[in-house]
Amino acid sequence: MRGPIFLIKQAAEPNAMDLYIYDYVKGDSVNWWTGEKEESQTSANYIKNQLEQHPNITQINIYINSYGGDVKEGLGIYNQLKRHLAQKTAYIDGFACSIASVIAMAADKVVMGNNTLMMIHHASMAICGNAEELRKAANDVEVIDKASCSSYLTKAGDKLNEETLNQLLDEQTWLSAEQCLQYGLCDEIAGKEDKQITEAQQRFEQSIKDKLQQIEMKIQVPKKFEQQKTNAEKLMAAFNKKLEDENK
Repeated sequence: MRGPIFLIKQAAEPNAMDLYIYDYVKGDSVNWWTGEKEESQTSANYIKNQLEQHPNITQINIYINSYGGDVKEGLGIYNQLKRHLAQKTAYIDGFACSIASVIAMAADKVVMGNNTLMMIHHASMAICGNAEELRKAANDVEVIDKASCSSYLTKAGDKLNEETLNQLLDEQTWLSAEQCLQYGLCDEIAGKEDKQITEAQQRFEQSIKDKLQQIEMKIQVPKKFEQQKTNAEKLMAAFNKKLEDENK
């Protein structure tokens, strides 16, 4: 039997929960052969039950590697996480595509690996029917699209405007970690921050050395006075000479 593709477990740290989204996001279904309801571990209902079972968590770590899936379920997961009082960190481990990228936007902090990607696009649906039904479906999908895409703007703040977002959505854009950082869709690239801190420390240490050298140059004794003796040295020399003369 296939193991769970969507896993919530208690994290090693106290009062924390690890949430893995490693496959398609989808709702519950009915087994065609038995007629029994089959619970999806990628559904909003499953997440709700798990969060209710762990009411005291203060940290949720969300690990994502998914092509996306059902917008309805994804928005439900997004809003449950967004509403939760715990600190939330999303780690993009591979792909965060479509509604999986929207789920990531619920996190207070989004961390991407240097080789990971997001893919964003407009909402879509499969529909058949008469002209009126098709027109209604087109209107409906526009409303759904705006609801899901507002999550990107909320996360990005002033780094991404609606015009640029719509262009990215129109082109079904794959975004690198650097591009996500530029557009405000992620907050950190794993490993990059440590490198920046190291470089900043090196620049600080070099600036201190430069300042010390400048100070030393400013207080350096002019060469024409380098051979001059202090009054104490002169008195000591005269005293020593007097002793030598007396002992002759």
